[in-house]
Amino acid sequence: MIMKKHLILPALLLSVSIGYSQKNKNAYELASPNGQNKIKFELVKNTPKYAVSHGKSEVISPSDMGFLLKGNEDLSTNFEIKGAKTSTFDETWEQVWGEKKNIRNHYNQLVVDLQQKTGNKRKLQIQFRAFDDGVAFRYVYPKQNVKDSIFIMDEKTTFNLKEDGKAWWIPANRENRDEYLFEAAPVSKLDTVLTPLTIESKNGLAISFHEANLIDFASMTLVNTKGTELKSDLVPWADGVKVRVKDTFTSSWRTIQIGENPGELITSYMVLNLNEPNKLKNTNSYFKPYKYLGIWWGMHIGKYTFWESDKQGATTKHAEEYIDYTAKEGFHHLLIEGWNKGWTPGWYENRMHMFSFTKNADNFDLEKVVEYGKKKNIELIGYHETGSNLINYLKEVDEGFALYKKLGIHTVKIGHVGSKLNMKQMHFGQFGVNYFRYILEKAAQYDLAVLYHESIKDTGERRTFPNMVSREAARGQEYNAWSEGNPPNHLSIIPFTRLLSGPMDFTPGIFDVEVKQGYPGKRIQGTVGQQLALYVTIYSPIQMLADLPENYEGKPALQFLKDVPTDWEDTKVLEGKIGEYITTARKDRNSADWYLGTLTNENPRKVDVSLSFLDPNATYEAQIYVDAEGTDQKHNPEAVAISKKTVKSTDSLKLNLGGAGGGAVRFKKL
Repeated sequence: MIMKKHLILPALLLSVSIGYSQKNKNAYELASPNGQNKIKFELVKNTPKYAVSHGKSEVISPSDMGFLLKGNEDLSTNFEIKGAKTSTFDETWEQVWGEKKNIRNHYNQLVVDLQQKTGNKRKLQIQFRAFDDGVAFRYVYPKQNVKDSIFIMDEKTTFNLKEDGKAWWIPANRENRDEYLFEAAPVSKLDTVLTPLTIESKNGLAISFHEANLIDFASMTLVNTKGTELKSDLVPWADGVKVRVKDTFTSSWRTIQIGENPGELITSYMVLNLNEPNKLKNTNSYFKPYKYLGIWWGMHIGKYTFWESDKQGATTKHAEEYIDYTAKEGFHHLLIEGWNKGWTPGWYENRMHMFSFTKNADNFDLEKVVEYGKKKNIELIGYHETGSNLINYLKEVDEGFALYKKLGIHTVKIGHVGSKLNMKQMHFGQFGVNYFRYILEKAAQYDLAVLYHESIKDTGERRTFPNMVSREAARGQEYNAWSEGNPPNHLSIIPFTRLLSGPMDFTPGIFDVEVKQGYPGKRIQGTVGQQLALYVTIYSPIQMLADLPENYEGKPALQFLKDVPTDWEDTKVLEGKIGEYITTARKDRNSADWYLGTLTNENPRKVDVSLSFLDPNATYEAQIYVDAEGTDQKHNPEAVAISKKTVKSTDSLKLNLGGAGGGAVRFKKL
């Protein structure tokens, strides 16, 4: 039974209950429930400023707030405080599915109402929340007497970092969206970067900047303006306007997660807590977490084509073969890309391709394949590649979704390959934000769960719409098939950066890491042991077994992929260092078993794992899959040593990882 508690306290009690204080009529301080994180708000010469501290460490020195509107109207100064309210809130809520079942949402809040003293006398509300794992704030522009449309030309919010920490970053507003390799650089050397932006401070703190509950607003990127100051840089429309609304707006929450070490950022659920509760009460009827196979990798390595040809991947014959294999190994979902009309050899180019979302490709019969799958208890995953031609897609989307509902398909993967939406708008701008939310809500009407590729970043909307199950929004496995590939440290970076925003469809599980059937010189820069680890270190409620079926045949390590769940009771990051290694443990939501994944960068590593996370009153069989002796990315990378031993919570487990290697363990309760 989940205990829920909601506590709203009157302002008179807050000085005691939540560490609230008012230094003068224009200054306020708000502390988190444990008192560690503090937000200071002050009007300085009629201009709003905020600062953030953690314990005795100043994290954000006094920083600017507000906006610049069309016509050079400044919504960042000339303010007076019209009121301030404080409250505290505490509840525990249950995720429909997720990396942790029960999440506590406990924060203290300060709401400040401002009004400009002259001119249009515009009102602006700023809401602050202080959590034990970070702080957040957002702007609310209420309806008011000024009768005009609002055009935001710039956001003036800054994050004036006290220290020049080490930032892990990827660039913003580039042709490949967010599909770039993370680099490390001092904050003072950054250009314009995407969030989540993770920073390792010189004082030992780990900090992540992101946003939550992004609705009808532009995504926030961060640009270095001077020294260690970062500024919000909203992604614009094609005409340069950042945000256009009729008469009111609510920005996303600007979030600053704070951990004593990088692993604490991963187990922070602040971004989720800043989203609204579940609005869909029926997702359990059509979506439960699962693993899937696909006619997919073959196209990326060049064995098959996406389009109709003598090497066509999506044929009825191939589909039935894949269904047979999927059923034989005990899985229940299959993705088929290229099933529909519109694919060409240049489909990925910026050409506004005209895809059909109801017409079968030559040599493929969707209804026949669906029926064949049903006989084998295999459900198809739908696929809609838009090529970023949304004009075409929005005309057909209802018809396409209706077809899937009629056929009993309950998940749709939607791709948006292209540097811009409609070759005009950036994926991360207000146009893209509204489009992706519209399609998500539309899918819910047809009982469809959504897997987005080439999408905007996750800001926690899966709490509100649990049919938003996963997305790519990063550089995934397919880059290993046809590009220079992902370096070994990539997988030890993304858990501390991209994955802080939400689940990722990385498409793990390649057993032929040398990709013998692929393009010459292309391969996975890692071991099979590392691929196994990804099912635990990278969270998603749906996980692909991405390799060709024949590459799993006769491989004992396949057993781990059969056993590992995709829905979790609890998650613990046991150790990790960004860019070097990570060890994660998760408890199965539907059994008493725990699972562990550990991986390293190009350097071999001896991992000594304390098993104190296990039930102290139980005994477990540790089923261990780890790099075989002498294995690394260059030497026998497919060799996996499999063993079993009986363990308890008082034990530790020693694992030897090869360079770019890893391992996975199932702890089966006896």
